Amino acid sequence: MSKEWIAVLLLALGGFLIGGVYSLWKTAKAFAVVLGIAAVLAVGGAVAWLVS
Repeated sequence: MSKEWIAVLLLALGGFLIGGVYSLWKTAKAFAVVLGIAAVLAVGGAVAWLVS
């Protein structure tokens, strides 16, 4: 698997998690915050993966 594919998969995971944050925000704010943190980590990991 090439370097770019891993970054694309991490970005897709981040987008999926952001969708979860959006859908959970009204009902379960604590879990939405946890998903948001995970999304930021996934996107940050993708950027770091591409830069390195």
